[in-house]
Amino acid sequence: MSVRISGIDIPLNKRGIIGLTYLFGIGKSTSKKILRSINIDENKKVKYWSDEDISKIRQHILKYIKIEGELRSDVQLNIKRLIDIGCYVGIRHRKRLPLRGQKTKNNCRTRKGKKKTVANKKKSTK
Repeated sequence: MSVRISGIDIPLNKRGIIGLTYLFGIGKSTSKKILRSINIDENKKVKYWSDEDISKIRQHILKYIKIEGELRSDVQLNIKRLIDIGCYVGIRHRKRLPLRGQKTKNNCRTRKGKKKTVANKKKSTK
């Protein structure tokens, strides 16, 4: 038996609070709020959840929280909107540079890609 919520398998041997974080868009604090609102112990392992508990969690997530595909598409649309309006963050997205004020002289190799060596100008001899 495995617990499946919106197409994602939740590991059975994890605690409830950690198991829910396997869904994109749910972190520890959100999973804590979900379990509190449904009155399920957050330290209870997923394999000990009853079918009733699982259905309550599914319904709560569907009703109140945006997760997985819907959230991913929203994020992509927000990024596209920033690029279209040409704001600072949108320009940084377009150039594939860091967005949040990091220095780029020495770091951010993952964003900038592999080093491209630029040759020096040759000095003229007199």
